[in-house]
Amino acid sequence: MTAVHHRHWPGDRDRPALALHCMMGSASYWGPIAQRLGGRVDLRSFDMPSHGRSKPWQQDMSDFHTTITRIAADLIDGPIDLIGHSIGATVALRLAVDRPELVRSLTLIEPVLFAAAPAVPAQAEEHASLVDLLAQDRRDEAVRLFLDRWGGPGGLDAMPEAVRPALERQIELIVETSPTLSQDRADILREGGLESIEAPVMLIRGGDSPPHMAEILAALSGRLGDVGRAVVPGAGHMLPLTHPDQVAGLIGANLDRA
Repeated sequence: MTAVHHRHWPGDRDRPALALHCMMGSASYWGPIAQRLGGRVDLRSFDMPSHGRSKPWQQDMSDFHTTITRIAADLIDGPIDLIGHSIGATVALRLAVDRPELVRSLTLIEPVLFAAAPAVPAQAEEHASLVDLLAQDRRDEAVRLFLDRWGGPGGLDAMPEAVRPALERQIELIVETSPTLSQDRADILREGGLESIEAPVMLIRGGDSPPHMAEILAALSGRLGDVGRAVVPGAGHMLPLTHPDQVAGLIGANLDRA
């Protein structure tokens, strides 16, 4: 197993929680949200392989999404509040579908499960462009393309020069996870799967996020039982970083529902 850096924000020991970050991010951005939750949950997270302080991902028998899912599953030994952002949200949803009895509440922030809305062509076009740029070894352009849509304000230009080599390595993982996110290789959307989740679910998106995020949330909410939807005005895809007050408030609201 790839060496993984874990993070912990202590809180109510009777309320364990696990938060999963986005691609090209790290678990550190849950810190401000944990602070705003004020110890309501005992929050844990980890830097995904090839992210933050974790060691690079080494492909063995598992794809990247499955590797993350296994790391997360090893941290769950009883009912838990699951929180995920972007690819982290798809991992949280995968865990909830596989073991619904272990989920106390589920908060999904901008889940990039594109297979839920396959009629939206924008993601297929973006993937094809990334593949083409990487084939030409134009990594900086691939990173810029990705961050212009999914990054924080300013895209690549707002990122420190020191982190750009890491971003150029991580961009390959965006392409590697496409079969899971765009074709549902993990079978997250299987018949009866979403319907088996009895825990309260909160689906959150930014008001300024790519338009097809609304389509994904609509498709997921149509199959979930106890589900709420929220839009954070003025926020983009990186709203846990840019709008921690609103995100923490919505997480807290879902904790109350559990």
